[in-house]
Amino acid sequence: MSVEAFSAAVDVSRETLDRLTAYEALLRKWNAAINLVSPQTLSQVWTRHFLDSAQIFALGPDTARTWADLGSGGGFPGLVIAVLAAEKRPDLAVTLVESDRRKSAFLITAARELGLSVAVKSERIEALAPLQADILSARALAPLTDLLGFAERHLAPGGICLFPKGARWREELAPARERWSFQLDPHPSETESEAVILQIDGVKRV
Repeated sequence: MSVEAFSAAVDVSRETLDRLTAYEALLRKWNAAINLVSPQTLSQVWTRHFLDSAQIFALGPDTARTWADLGSGGGFPGLVIAVLAAEKRPDLAVTLVESDRRKSAFLITAARELGLSVAVKSERIEALAPLQADILSARALAPLTDLLGFAERHLAPGGICLFPKGARWREELAPARERWSFQLDPHPSETESEAVILQIDGVKRV
């Protein structure tokens, strides 16, 4: 996917495209030293990482004021969400949680160089004080059962989770429902066949 194709798909300003282009350059520079993303995906960064993250942003309700991304790694989807929010939702406060100090250093540097106001928490999710997030996201972080445990701790009352999952996502539902009660709305992924984004709310222990 080209920059122009991404712009047509997501409808963003030239300033946002410039930020994402600068983000791509930072990602390539740092990825040589730190494994932020699989090197094989760098040639498809606008689809595999930027568009994949943008579709998650699009599912977030306009009423949300706080968004927390767990296990942000190279910034997906959290840093892309912050880039898009700077244009479309400037009132949205974005927090990135990444316990790996080298990756969190990348996130802090990238946010500064891209001119984004984000909070980066270099702590373990389980030890972090409850974030009370209106929206909670996590990509390729943990099985659904574990993600729901994080949601119980960090989601605000009435908040939602947006968890992208691959083609075998249904296999995670049964073990998750043994421990948790929740409402589920799966959205088809725009970037990967059979993958979904799980929109979840009402998380409670069984």
